[in-house]
Amino acid sequence: MKRDHPSIKKPRIVLVGNPNVGKSVIFGHLTGHYVTVSNYPGTTVEVTRGEALLDRKHFEILDTPGVNNLIPLSEEERVTRDILLDEDCELILQVADAKNLRRSLLLTLQLTEMRIPFLLDLNLMDEAQERGIQIDLQRLSEILGIPVIPTVATQKKGLERLIHQAQEAHPSCFHFPYSPALEKGIQRMEPYLPEARLSKRSLALMVLAGDLTLQKWLRRRISSQALAALEEIRRETAARYNEPLSYLIDQERLQETKRILEQVWGAREGGIRPVAAFLERASVHPIMGIPLLLFILVFAYLFVGFFGAQICVDFLEEVLFGRFLNPWASRLVSFLPWTIPRQFLVGPYGLITMALTYAVAIVLPIVGTFFLFFGLLEDSGYLPRLAAMVNRALRSMGLSGKAILPLVLGLGCDTMATLTARILETEKDRLLTTLLLSLAIPCSAQLGVIMAMLGSLSWKATLIWAGTIMGVMALVGYLASRIIPGSSSDFILELPPVRVPLLSNLLIKTAARMEWYLKEAVPLFILGTALLFFLDQMDLLRLLERWSSPLVVRVLGLPGRATEAFIVGFLRRDYGAAGLYMLARTGQMDPIQIVVSLVTMTLFVPCVAQFLVTIKERGWKRALLMACFIIPFAFLVGGILNFLLRHFRVSL
Repeated sequence: MKRDHPSIKKPRIVLVGNPNVGKSVIFGHLTGHYVTVSNYPGTTVEVTRGEALLDRKHFEILDTPGVNNLIPLSEEERVTRDILLDEDCELILQVADAKNLRRSLLLTLQLTEMRIPFLLDLNLMDEAQERGIQIDLQRLSEILGIPVIPTVATQKKGLERLIHQAQEAHPSCFHFPYSPALEKGIQRMEPYLPEARLSKRSLALMVLAGDLTLQKWLRRRISSQALAALEEIRRETAARYNEPLSYLIDQERLQETKRILEQVWGAREGGIRPVAAFLERASVHPIMGIPLLLFILVFAYLFVGFFGAQICVDFLEEVLFGRFLNPWASRLVSFLPWTIPRQFLVGPYGLITMALTYAVAIVLPIVGTFFLFFGLLEDSGYLPRLAAMVNRALRSMGLSGKAILPLVLGLGCDTMATLTARILETEKDRLLTTLLLSLAIPCSAQLGVIMAMLGSLSWKATLIWAGTIMGVMALVGYLASRIIPGSSSDFILELPPVRVPLLSNLLIKTAARMEWYLKEAVPLFILGTALLFFLDQMDLLRLLERWSSPLVVRVLGLPGRATEAFIVGFLRRDYGAAGLYMLARTGQMDPIQIVVSLVTMTLFVPCVAQFLVTIKERGWKRALLMACFIIPFAFLVGGILNFLLRHFRVSL
C-alpha cells in the first residue's frame, strides 16, 4: 500500500455533536488505538486526535467536546467554535442523537449557515426505534441538502456507509430567513467581516448574538473602524427588539427546527426495556435515587480508592518496586564513584526510588481505575444523573452537581481528583473544587491511617473530627464562592438514556487518557523530587522543621516530634498520618492531641504531587495563594479546636 509522505498534510475531519451522542464511539471505530489527547491551546479542555484510513485515503480525525451551541456559553463550546473557525478541515461530521432530533437540529442549522462541507450522522437509531420514533431520512436529507446517515455505532451498523459518504460531503444548500430586522443587520455587517473558513452570514449572526469571545479573532483581521461599525450595527438592530438578540436568534432557530420536525419526525407505540426504564426513573427519583446514588459513590470509592489506591498500589509499590526494581536500581548505581549522583537516583529523594515510584507505582493505578470508572459513568448515561441528584446540596457551596465526582474521587487520590476538575464548565468552579480538594478531602491512604487512630478513641472523637472537617469545608466553600471572581456554571443537563457501555470503547478511551497522564504528569513528579533533593542537600528541610516546631507545640499543643510528621506529610499524606500514628501508639499523645493533630493534618497543605498538579492546572500564582491560605488556616482551626476541647474539658 502506498503511504502518505510525512511532509504531506493529511485532510482533517472534525467530529461535532451534543454531549452523550456517541461521538467518542465513532471516533474509536475510525481511529482505533492510535490517538493523542491534549489540551486545546490556552485552555484546560481536552481535544482528541487520531488518524484513519477511509477508502484508501489517510485522514486526521479530531474529536471536539460535546456542545449544545456554537455561540459559546462555556469553555468547551468556545473550543469547538474556535476549531471550526481556525482549523483547516475538509469536512465536518455531525453526530446526532436520533432520539432527540430537535436538540441536534439546533446545531445542524448553525453548521448549514457556516457553509462548510458536512454530513449528518443520526446515531443511536436502535434506541430511537425502541421508543417508537420514526424519522424520514430521505426527506431530512432533501431539506438540508446533505447526506444523512443512520448508524448504531456500538454495533458498527452504518459505519461503512458513513465512511463512503464522507468522500461526497459538501456544504449545505439549506437556507432559512430570519426576521426582517435581523436579516437587514446581517446584510449590513457582511461587508465589514473578513474572508474566513466560515461564511460571513454565520459570523454576522455570532456578532449580532453578542459573542464576546469572537472579538479577539476579529481584531486580528479587521480594522478598529470596522469593529466599531459592527458594534454600531449590532446596537441599532438590538434597539428594534425588546428581547436580547441572542435569545431571538435561538427562538427563530427553534421555530425552524419545529418546521423541519413536522416534515420528518413521527412516533408509533413502543417502549424501552423495563430494566432500563426503571433505572432511568430511579436514578433521578428523590427517594429511590438516593440508594442508587450511594451505591455508585461506594462503588467509586471501592474501585478507585480501595482496588486502585490500595490493592494495585500495594502490589506495584511493595512487590514490583520494593522487591525488584528499586533494589536492582540501587545495585546498578552502586558502581558510581560519586555519592551525590547515587543519592539523586536512589536516595530518599531519588528520581527512581521516589519520583518513578510515586508516578508509576502509586498514582498510575489510581489514574487507570479512575479513567475506567469515569468512562463507565460517561457511556452508561449515569454521570448527568449523579450530578442532578446532588446539585442542590453543592449549590450551598457555590458548586454545580458535576463537582461531586472530583470531590468523591479525592477520597481515592486528591492528585487525580484535581485533574478531573476539568469536567466542570467554568474556571471559578474548577478553582473552587481544587481549593476544597486541597483543603478538606483526605486521600484513601491518609484516611485509612486516620480511621485506625480514631478507632482507638470513643465515637465522640470521630464525630468531632468529621464534623469539624465537613463544617470547615462548607464554610470555606460558601465564603470562597462569594470571593472568587467569575460566574458559576448554570446546571443545565439533558439526561441521556441508560445504556450498556461498549467495552472496547471504554478501553480505548482509558488507554488514551493514561497515555496523556504519562506524558503530562510524570515530569511533574521528577521536577518535584529534584527540588526536594536539593532542599535536603542544603539542609533547608531541617531548617524548616526547626522554624515550625514552636507553632506545632504552642498553638496545637502537640509534642515537638509531631513537627516532623507535618513536614513529611507534604511529601506524602499517609506518611505524615503514619508519623502521628506512631506517636499515638507509643503513648506520646493524649486523646485531645490525637483529634487536634488529625484535624490539622487533614486540613494541612496537600502532598507535593497534588501541589505540582495544581500548579499545572490552575497556575503557580493560584497554587501558591492556596498554599498560603491553607497552611495558616489549618493551624488556626487546629489551635481553636485545641483551646475549645481543653477549655471545656471534653472527654474523648
